[in-house]
Amino acid sequence: MTRIALCLDDLGLHAGVNAAAAALARLGRLNAVSCMVGAACWGGTGEALAACGAAGADVGLHLDLTEAPLRLPRQALPMLILRSHAHLLATAALRDEIDAQLDAFEAVLGRPPDHVDGHQHVHQLPQVRDALIEVLQRRYLSARPWLRSTRHAANLVRPAGQPPAAALKPRVIQALGAAGLARLAVRHGHRQNARLLGVYDFSGGPAGYRAWLHAWLQAAHDGDLLMCHASTEPVESDPIGIARHDEWRLLGSPEFAAMLAQSGVELRPVGRMEALR
Repeated sequence: MTRIALCLDDLGLHAGVNAAAAALARLGRLNAVSCMVGAACWGGTGEALAACGAAGADVGLHLDLTEAPLRLPRQALPMLILRSHAHLLATAALRDEIDAQLDAFEAVLGRPPDHVDGHQHVHQLPQVRDALIEVLQRRYLSARPWLRSTRHAANLVRPAGQPPAAALKPRVIQALGAAGLARLAVRHGHRQNARLLGVYDFSGGPAGYRAWLHAWLQAAHDGDLLMCHASTEPVESDPIGIARHDEWRLLGSPEFAAMLAQSGVELRPVGRMEALR
């Protein structure tokens, strides 16, 4: 049996995401949830957080520098990537933003996060990862959160009919900072998931997502993290709202349970998996 974790990203973004998190947790299919504490519906996450707690799911911070940061101005992802790799970001301001988001998380949960990752994977970028580790080391000496690795699954086979660019996307994400974050994680005692599954281009409709999900489960190794962006509603203002709803319809269905069984995959919280690096 292969043990992986299913994590829902963007909790707090809108009501559909919050409802999907609550429902998946009650079904026993959600092992982790990542919280956007500056998002519009963060205040409406009580039901989802309670369901995650009852299910034993990890609850973590989804560090956000592009959608709804608390102190820094919003930055488009391409510009943030360029500025971070050119080491043009203000380190003190980054630390203040990370502290503010952790404060907001703790104000609601009453405890440190189980893990930290990043909206659009910003947590692994140069300068951002250094500031993040510095803040985590200062705040959480005795209980270090695990950090999301974006290492791609080299054995993943692109589903027939899916665009080559969709298969290239996880490699690009990894190249933007996975190795640098891994070195820091090892040096400072933060565990990581083995690899990241769930990256695609949000196209293809229900059939496309079903094909990708089958491919991810077939490629899964112990300790992998499968991220999702499910929503019970196809919110029009959300750029990937339709894809989120497609994900929900499959992940919340009996078909997903059958896919897990057929693939020999068991869902388990990341923090309880022996295969963490």
